[in-house]
Amino acid sequence: MTDEVPESAGAPAESAPKEPSLEEQLAERTADLQRLQAEYVNYKRRVDRDRELVRAQGEAAVLHSLLTVLDDIARAADHGELEGGFKAVADALHQAVAKHKLQSFGAEGEPFDPAHHEAVFHAGESAEVDTTTVHSVMRTGYKHGDRVLRPATVGVVDPAAAVAPDPSTSSGTGDDGAEAGEQDVLTDEAPNE
Repeated sequence: MTDEVPESAGAPAESAPKEPSLEEQLAERTADLQRLQAEYVNYKRRVDRDRELVRAQGEAAVLHSLLTVLDDIARAADHGELEGGFKAVADALHQAVAKHKLQSFGAEGEPFDPAHHEAVFHAGESAEVDTTTVHSVMRTGYKHGDRVLRPATVGVVDPAAAVAPDPSTSSGTGDDGAEAGEQDVLTDEAPNE
């Protein structure tokens, strides 16, 4: 026989699971509770945000369906047909849509903004404006809060060009010079002879 001692007889038990102390259990449960609370708060925020988004989309859809009615009321007002009881109904409708943050835009003289206006024609240049400006309005635009429901359909006018053409770009001769001379007609300068 050998003089070896069996491992289980002489060595202490190392692999026996040690039970966590009360402080460790409390820390673990507290961490679990904090994690669940954070998940709940995030869930609640997400649900509230989604609920508000759905409400705003529904409100925008209803307001969008009323735009043709508002257009008809505006045309009636332009032709002097908005009188009596019909005027009272139109005023009540305008107040109702204003409560839901429907705003109209697209008046003559506004600076042109491609995010809010749809330009369908160019009315030339004017010395009276500094930037591209709404010249005439064919259809009023509407927005709900920051969201554009319908862009305004407008005609625009550009500021008058006050700079003379650069003489280094054309020599005034040949086919290119003739085309450049035709473009010079748009300025106030007399053409070269």
